[in-house]
Amino acid sequence: MTTQFSVADIELSLSRYPANQVSNLQAWDAADEHLIKHLKEIEQPKANTAVVNDSFGALCTALTSSEADWPIWVETDAKTSQLGTLHNFSANGLSYTNLAWLNSRELPPKCIALVLMKLPKNLNYFVHQLQRLSQSLAPDTPVYIGAKTKAINKTLLETITKHLGPATASLAWKKTRVITCIADGKPRALPKEVSWPVKEFNLTISNLSNVFAANKLDIGARIMLDNLPEGQFDTIVDLGCGNGILGLRAKQCYPNAQVHFVDDSEMAITSAKQNWQANKLDDPEQPQPQGHFHWDDCLTHLGDEVKPDLVLCNPPFHQGEAITDHIAWQMFLDAYHRLRPGGMLQVVGNRHLGYHVKLKRIFKNCTTAAANGKFVILRAIKSPQGADK
Repeated sequence: MTTQFSVADIELSLSRYPANQVSNLQAWDAADEHLIKHLKEIEQPKANTAVVNDSFGALCTALTSSEADWPIWVETDAKTSQLGTLHNFSANGLSYTNLAWLNSRELPPKCIALVLMKLPKNLNYFVHQLQRLSQSLAPDTPVYIGAKTKAINKTLLETITKHLGPATASLAWKKTRVITCIADGKPRALPKEVSWPVKEFNLTISNLSNVFAANKLDIGARIMLDNLPEGQFDTIVDLGCGNGILGLRAKQCYPNAQVHFVDDSEMAITSAKQNWQANKLDDPEQPQPQGHFHWDDCLTHLGDEVKPDLVLCNPPFHQGEAITDHIAWQMFLDAYHRLRPGGMLQVVGNRHLGYHVKLKRIFKNCTTAAANGKFVILRAIKSPQGADK
């Protein structure tokens, strides 16, 4: 895996987060390089800058290495992006006192004079980001968007023009282009939340724009909901919770349980919390809430006091544009370490992903609880004598 970032006389060592993840993916792509190259070519001076969708801090680190006090507002929905950025600043001996953090629901400050942005995979989310920028940016503020050439077309440029200001694309370089948008200063309305019922479980669900399965129950979650394990479970983790549907249903099935929702996406955690509250799942007779919400990289920072006896997991098999199984590996390992002896991990996934192989390596056991033509539900039990690996 390449860790040496070198462009426009900037030399950095960059790694993905966590740095020891089992993958051969690098922490940046050619679109990051193209954006930095473009800034050097136009001799962009230091300015109040919003950096949006910077996967592991390549853009922020490059700006700071050129000007230590370059003022940057970092907008990210991913906890791994935030943690990766901080790691790469430290690895390159840079102070991050010039960084301010925004989640993907917050408006950037009015003082922003420059925006650097990577095109996200989710175009509904991208539109939401453009609309929020339109509410803060002054007329004529430049917005530079890095993307693969194959992702840029007339419709995309029209979308940017509609929601922020006129946009044009540069010539290609390393199969990427830089889109230049000049903000027109006209604020756009933000999208309204969409709610939809899951009638068979008497639940109402809503999603923010960067949460998987925008307005329907995805088929992997559906087979999981129909096959939750029987028994008594006191502490449950919905790992990679998305909108929280698995944890919400778990609370219905195990009404005395404490349910912890964990996701790398801040929008997912916010959606899960909103759905918990909208469905009134806390027991009013309990002195403390039973739903707990954690924006985190898998279970890395979950309190030591949380020892689940059931972990429910619908793992993603991509991170941004990259298809990878390292997130599933980390989820399964974290679940193993966190589970009480005798506790269960229940996983749903596409049959072709071969999760049973990973689970047998970690837990030394794995059984199939249910399956259909596309998905399989697997269960692994932590041995009562299980020791951390």
